[in-house]
Amino acid sequence: MSTTGKQIFTTLEADGTLTVEVAETTFPEPKGAQVLVRMEAAPINPSDLALLFSAADLENAQYSPGKIVAKMPEPFLSGSKGRHGQRMPVGNEGAGTVVAAGDNPAAQALMGQRVACVPGNAFSQYSIAEAGMCLPLGDISSEDGASAFVNPMTALGFVETAKMEGHNAILHFAAASNLGQMLNRICLEDGMALVNVVRKQEQVDLLKGLGANHIVNTSDDDFMTQLRSAIDETGAYLGFDPIGGGTSVDTAFKAMEQVAVGKMKEFSRYGSDQAKKMYIYGRLDLGPTILTPSYGFGFTLSGWLLFPFLQKAGMETMVRMRKRVLDNMTTTFASHYKQKVTLEQMLEKDAAIDYRAMRTGEKYLVTP
Repeated sequence: MSTTGKQIFTTLEADGTLTVEVAETTFPEPKGAQVLVRMEAAPINPSDLALLFSAADLENAQYSPGKIVAKMPEPFLSGSKGRHGQRMPVGNEGAGTVVAAGDNPAAQALMGQRVACVPGNAFSQYSIAEAGMCLPLGDISSEDGASAFVNPMTALGFVETAKMEGHNAILHFAAASNLGQMLNRICLEDGMALVNVVRKQEQVDLLKGLGANHIVNTSDDDFMTQLRSAIDETGAYLGFDPIGGGTSVDTAFKAMEQVAVGKMKEFSRYGSDQAKKMYIYGRLDLGPTILTPSYGFGFTLSGWLLFPFLQKAGMETMVRMRKRVLDNMTTTFASHYKQKVTLEQMLEKDAAIDYRAMRTGEKYLVTP
């Protein structure tokens, strides 16, 4: 028997019209290892916003109950050619109660349980999810378990990546975010040194209160001195950057190189042979990534995404990571939200403009 409910869809037409709306839809009966989850909570992550609105002009959009119609500027319109005319569901992850299950024993075992899942359409009253990707929450509430996947597994993935690549220290930008706070707690638990880069004094204070050892503030006059000194103390030649655009990666490479050159016994016109690596894992700044020729050629810039990392890390590592998340869901991996919204409230002008700004520590939770 199929189930009907409300769900958010986003559609971008070739003429640049973006429509985001709440619509009634029918959810099929789960088959095999699938389960049907009645969604109770779903976070709005930056990765969701890329699909939901991308760079659409929300200030001048038309708003009606449960619907936004906006214009998509170039180059984002041509850059999204692959999705033109497609009505797409949104919402990477969330949590809720399993109300129906396919005949596979793994799916049947989840019947009636509260689970965290990554269905890809979590901004919805119901979602079909794979049993193998569901995390039973036990006594943990759906609100506490809603962000059980993307941020916790990403933060753990950074530490796993560092260990796999032989590093004992990490540099992290936008470090006061929900994910940054988790990363700080994991690094403290694992004895991994962490250089937290933030842009405001209140973010410095927040991380100090959470026991962070190395915090660097980009708005201080002596920012570069602070950054070099933190890299020197920790040996952080590996970094993760969610900003993407602008000069954050360039700044990190510069500081890493300056520290490495300071340790050299003799001059080399090619710079140091210290390997320096930065991973971009987000696009908080949609502008170009600017690199300047000031740190030799011993650097690597790469992208980092959670699902390709998990495939590479293998099932054993993933199971171990998931167990750690579940065991520490309300402590190490706790998420905090600025506001809770329904599906309809999510498409009101003030809310949409507010959460689209992706300000540190101001995440929204959708309660379908």
